[in-house]
Amino acid sequence: MAADESLSRIEGPWTHRGVHAGGTRFHVVESGKGPLVLLLHGFPQFWWTWRHQLVSLPAAGYRAVAVDLRGYGASDKPPRGYDLPTLAQDAAGLVRALGETGAIVVGHDWGGMLAWTMAVLDPKSVHRLVPVSAPHPLRLRRSLVTDPFGQLRASVGRVGFQLPFLPEWRLTARGGARVGRLLDRWSGPRKPEEDVAAKYQEVFRIPGVAHCALEYHRWLGRSQFRPDGLRYARSMRTEIEAPTLHVHGALDTCVLPRTAHGSGRYVTGSYRWRLLEGVGHFPHEENPERFDAELIAWLDNEEVAR
Repeated sequence: MAADESLSRIEGPWTHRGVHAGGTRFHVVESGKGPLVLLLHGFPQFWWTWRHQLVSLPAAGYRAVAVDLRGYGASDKPPRGYDLPTLAQDAAGLVRALGETGAIVVGHDWGGMLAWTMAVLDPKSVHRLVPVSAPHPLRLRRSLVTDPFGQLRASVGRVGFQLPFLPEWRLTARGGARVGRLLDRWSGPRKPEEDVAAKYQEVFRIPGVAHCALEYHRWLGRSQFRPDGLRYARSMRTEIEAPTLHVHGALDTCVLPRTAHGSGRYVTGSYRWRLLEGVGHFPHEENPERFDAELIAWLDNEEVAR
């Protein structure tokens, strides 16, 4: 039996609602009052990856909003629009639809790439920037060429996502078992609990999710030498003025720490690099206590804002 979008509406100390931005309906999960913190998930997950921060951030005086990105969970799944400029437009539109002109933007993996892009293409929408397990897009592009035995080798599995049909089937077959294997492989010693992995596997089997999620990877791969990709790369040379906290797991085998390190060259605002020991690709889930302490201390630091 096919999974349905209701699987994405997990109950907790938060509120679910739909928000329209740029003609697309997004499923968002909201908790707390105060400055807006927009939480953008990565692959192969959905808003629930931020369940710990949806509790800790409101307790610290922030309004936390986690979103199912375009094509994921209970958000719309249009046939196109999975390029980073369009996704950044989505997220900036969400900030305005939530009644704010700008937000603290926290993004993991693809959500982090999207957050970097927002900070360049719509800088007024990003008051502060927190990429998690996500190098600056130009840093990633360069590493795939200059580090063939490092980042390129680590990315080989994602190269297979460029194929049609087969990757979708592999991700959803046998109850989404491959999603669970990816989560396990990319984590550090603290692997996801069985019920946590099962939830991601269930939601990834919602019709259309696997295809839409893979379209992100396909655009990134196929655009490298196309005019749209070259235009995007040129635009991303613009320096970022937003204060930036860059968080990465020391044991990340999906995006190597040395790939992410050095992204600060693209930031003219204050830039803080935090390498968290003992965690892999999912610091905010593997060690939420340490991650939240780093994030909230940085957010509460008035010197950073000045």
